[in-house]
Amino acid sequence: MRTLYLIIALVWLKPSPARAEFAAGLQAYDGGDYTLALAEWRAAADAGDPDAQIALAELFIQGLGVARNPSMAVHWYRRAAHQGALIAQLNLGDLYARGPGVERDLVRAYAWLQMAARRGQKWALRRRDEIGRRLTAEQIAAALALTNAPHSMY
Repeated sequence: MRTLYLIIALVWLKPSPARAEFAAGLQAYDGGDYTLALAEWRAAADAGDPDAQIALAELFIQGLGVARNPSMAVHWYRRAAHQGALIAQLNLGDLYARGPGVERDLVRAYAWLQMAARRGQKWALRRRDEIGRRLTAEQIAAALALTNAPHSMY
């Protein structure tokens, strides 16, 4: 739920090309109509709106309006993360560290968290350092190389 509040704040702080669909999805979500929220956010997400992509991922993570599907959540987080969405980068880092929806990969987890940490996100820095203690110097170097080519992190 905390993530959803952050998504809402982000939407109001920056313009989004699919703002109407996102707002309609948010209204549906707040009203408990997760199926309608899914439909509205999917339209906006398909149009490339990173806020809608994150919101859609959250529905798949929680199984609201759709069967719980962490793999689909990862798909939508990736699309948003490749557009620079901080929340998506954080969540991908955490999912790669834990494994739901993707094969557990601490190098990719470190890389996504590094991208968020570079932007000043303190939780990402702490989580990245925690993961880094379990990696070799070569693995950390590989993770840092991935941050320079984030489209290779599929």
